[in-house]
Amino acid sequence: MAKDPIKKADNGTYYFRANLGYDSKGKKIQKQHGGFKTKKEAKEAYARVILEKNNPNAPSDSTQKLTFKGFIDDIFLPWYKTQVKERTYEHRKLIINKHFEYFFKFELTKLKPIHVQSWQLELSQTLKSSSVRTVQHLLSMCLDRAIILGLMNENPSKIIGNVKKEKTKIEFWTADDFKKVLKCMDTNDYYQHFMSVAFRLLFMTGMRIGEGTAIHWEDINFKTGQLTINKSLYYKNREDYTFSETKTKASNRTIVLDEDTLTMLKEWKKVQGKVVKTELVMSYNGFPNKKDIYGNAITQYAEEAGVHRITVHGMRHSHVALLISMGENPLLIKERLGHEDIQTTLGTYGHLYPNSNFEVAQKLKGVLLDKEAKSA
Repeated sequence: MAKDPIKKADNGTYYFRANLGYDSKGKKIQKQHGGFKTKKEAKEAYARVILEKNNPNAPSDSTQKLTFKGFIDDIFLPWYKTQVKERTYEHRKLIINKHFEYFFKFELTKLKPIHVQSWQLELSQTLKSSSVRTVQHLLSMCLDRAIILGLMNENPSKIIGNVKKEKTKIEFWTADDFKKVLKCMDTNDYYQHFMSVAFRLLFMTGMRIGEGTAIHWEDINFKTGQLTINKSLYYKNREDYTFSETKTKASNRTIVLDEDTLTMLKEWKKVQGKVVKTELVMSYNGFPNKKDIYGNAITQYAEEAGVHRITVHGMRHSHVALLISMGENPLLIKERLGHEDIQTTLGTYGHLYPNSNFEVAQKLKGVLLDKEAKSA
């Protein structure tokens, strides 16, 4: 958390130094005020300076009448945009505009725990607990920023606390499920061939969809079988997309592909090359595609195959379930998925090892017996 901008002087009064940005020469612009008898007075004055900096037309006493929406639009979002990746900012801005509307007309200083609790209960009627937790975490972050800026004295969201965390059920396809889906896809049809390649690549690698759609042909070494993952697709539309860094540093990784997947990719490269010239592996028209087309295809083919529907991210879960069923080490799975630590891997997928306790018990049997005793 950022340091408290309000300081106490040697003479017992309070002062602050507000950072207002940088001038044309890159020199920091600061404004300092002091001589306040109480910390509360200093906080109110600091808040006015920050508010006027973000909204020059605001009257000097507008701090007390600042609405939650005014704080979000004029103060929080401009700051937050400088703190995170563009795709993160755009995604969370949508969440704020959709789920924080409940608070927009409130004066910021009059937002109380009872209001947050009512909002929380309302959200819980339509959203899963995991989604409510995500949205409320964002609300707490916004209000923490208001406290840092001296606009509020306490965070009503943290006073209420978040909803109880529930274990999310992992939806995945088994290898048999996936085989049924593939049988419904006609690879003689160019588009269905493309979709089968996309499905198989995700299923056999466990890549995130953003990573998969960012893969270029140069990222695949057909001699060594290695696939390099070092970027992710940020997609708005066909004319507006970028390839940015991966989710975390650990997401930059190399995956070794099996021979069947390499053969499939070689064949697809030939077929694709006859239709369109592109460096993208998961493309049928030379452009990357929005995630929706894969989700729609999953819905269609799951119904045709008579298997349960999973999400696009469920392909990643399916890869993990496949590796676990093969008895692979969790550390190997962690590296293949690009998780930052083993706790993330085990916390998400540990329950898929249902018989591991019994297997360990069988392996421990007799380890302390002498060889002679075992043979007797």
